[in-house]
Amino acid sequence: MHSNEILRRRFLAHVGQTSPSPMMTAVERAEGVFFYTPEGKPYYDLVAGVSVSNVGHANPAVVEAIKRQAERYMHVMVYGELLERPQVEYATEIAALLPAPLESVYFVNSGAEAVEGALKLAKRYTARAEMISMRRAYHGSTHGAMSMMGAPEGEEWKNAFRPLLPATKAIDFNDFDQLRQITEKTACVLCEPVQGEAGVREPAPGYLQALRKRCSEVGALLIFDEIQTGMGRTGEMFAMCKYGVTPDIVCLAKAFGGGMPLGAFVSSNEIMGTLTHDPVLGHITTFGGHPVCCAAGLAALRYLLEHNTVAEVERKGALYEELLVGHPQVCEIRRSGLLLAIELGSSEKMFRMMEMFAEDGIMSDWFLYCDTAFRISPPLVISDDEIRDSAAIVRRCLDRL
Repeated sequence: MHSNEILRRRFLAHVGQTSPSPMMTAVERAEGVFFYTPEGKPYYDLVAGVSVSNVGHANPAVVEAIKRQAERYMHVMVYGELLERPQVEYATEIAALLPAPLESVYFVNSGAEAVEGALKLAKRYTARAEMISMRRAYHGSTHGAMSMMGAPEGEEWKNAFRPLLPATKAIDFNDFDQLRQITEKTACVLCEPVQGEAGVREPAPGYLQALRKRCSEVGALLIFDEIQTGMGRTGEMFAMCKYGVTPDIVCLAKAFGGGMPLGAFVSSNEIMGTLTHDPVLGHITTFGGHPVCCAAGLAALRYLLEHNTVAEVERKGALYEELLVGHPQVCEIRRSGLLLAIELGSSEKMFRMMEMFAEDGIMSDWFLYCDTAFRISPPLVISDDEIRDSAAIVRRCLDRL
């Protein structure tokens, strides 16, 4: 039996599945904006692990940082007890890039855990229970994060796992009138500055400012989920800087780990300090801020800064848009930096595109709340030539629709 067939059978038998129809493409190696099958077939990675691999696959600076740290030490003690240089240096550099008063970085393992920690922190600091999210929002699959999936679209995922967190409700993103539903009973509002799984929906002019103002008026904490938009994806290091609005807490993950599993929620020292008493260990994690993961994330951040990568993101995104916008099969392109939704107007067309992409060497996917559009969110290091070449493949697939 061929080794790939053995791998396939063992995958189905022993690796927990997320759907009845996984992609099943075998990965042998990855480099830059490509990954390769065991047969050597290259795929343009236009998803970047859902905005994880911002500095590209096997970035030498990140790989070297992982090797160096692994040789020094890996896990030593549960998070928050020992002085570990990768944690301290990364927290310091992230805090320096975030607007004040976002200065205290609590490291965790993933985006969902960052959201969980942020929700707990908001409830602890405000002594309130109600939590508000946005419709068509996605924040993770753990119980608390899932509770904040915006109704009614999120019901497809939530219903089978109830009861979830009480005192949650959703309002419409970009609806100014519904901001009045944020009251003195509200502990926090959780919001993506750019909605990702809704199919790349940017905030209306003034909306995030109005949201910030309303939260401040009633004493609710504003939490930004920058798990996908952070680390340069929208053309600024953080989307909050693009729109000029500072939340009370921000959640980071995905590209934050440089390809390794790492997340964080960040707030002021005043707010974060409430987790240290009444009770102590108000939030705790064993592997959060793993030294190897922090070394990788720090190396990725420094790469972005040293190569001025983020300054090129908006131009590169505009180039993709220019190359695809005129095609007759494309109804609309929604874009923030290098996060694009190519709207086809039909789920049948979109799923046919996925089949053709698999044949022609393109990795893309769709959005949880928008299965009529496909995603383009490649590594931020993609070159202009690679953009043109991959866009030409996309256009050839569109021609065959």
